[in-house]
Amino acid sequence: MNKRAILGLMVAIILPFTGYYIVKYYGESAVHMPHRYFFDSVTTVQKDGKLITDTMWHKVSNMHFTNQLGKAVSLDDLKGKILVFDFFFSRCPSVCPNMARAMKRLQNSFVNSNDSIVQFISVSIDPEHDSVPQLRKFANRYTSNHDSWWFVTGNKKEIYDFVLHEIKASVADVNVDTAFIHTENFFLLDKNRIVRGWYNGLDTLQQAKLVRDIPLLLLEKDKKRTFKEFLKELFGRS
Repeated sequence: MNKRAILGLMVAIILPFTGYYIVKYYGESAVHMPHRYFFDSVTTVQKDGKLITDTMWHKVSNMHFTNQLGKAVSLDDLKGKILVFDFFFSRCPSVCPNMARAMKRLQNSFVNSNDSIVQFISVSIDPEHDSVPQLRKFANRYTSNHDSWWFVTGNKKEIYDFVLHEIKASVADVNVDTAFIHTENFFLLDKNRIVRGWYNGLDTLQQAKLVRDIPLLLLEKDKKRTFKEFLKELFGRS
């Protein structure tokens, strides 16, 4: 194993622990928690003489796919999980293989989890060509864990509507061609399917930030969680 690989492995291991201690001991207000970006509505109500603003953040709608194993899957199957999306096509000569290798490093960062923490989803933007056998062939190059990383296809119009109007990829990447959506970004969604960030998948610093932000989201609603409980959820260990 070369020095770069060793360094990458150390970063992948250390960052989740760092994220835990930052949130646990310094509190959410002391760190930059992943933002929420898109809202559906904002209402203001008066309560006890005070005006309170309530924001309804945009929850990504359910979406049905077929994965590389030929199984019908949907986002509703992943309730309680943090989601990491990217968008690819198997005939892509350079960017997509690099993105897949980056996604593999992300998957490896949580390799000891019990698959209940985070789900990685690579969505084909060329579903007319990316059949199930083609997806399986592509997936086999990068992972042997087909449970925690789906390579999925489906109806092209539905996929493009999902990418543009639910994930809002063209907001994150203004250079996206809506006729053939291709972006170098990973998209992070929390347990409520609210977009919490996007990260350049070809930038190692952005990849490291994504690895850090995942455990931050895990801790967001449960600051009383012990370190042992955190490890059990993150790595599936007792």
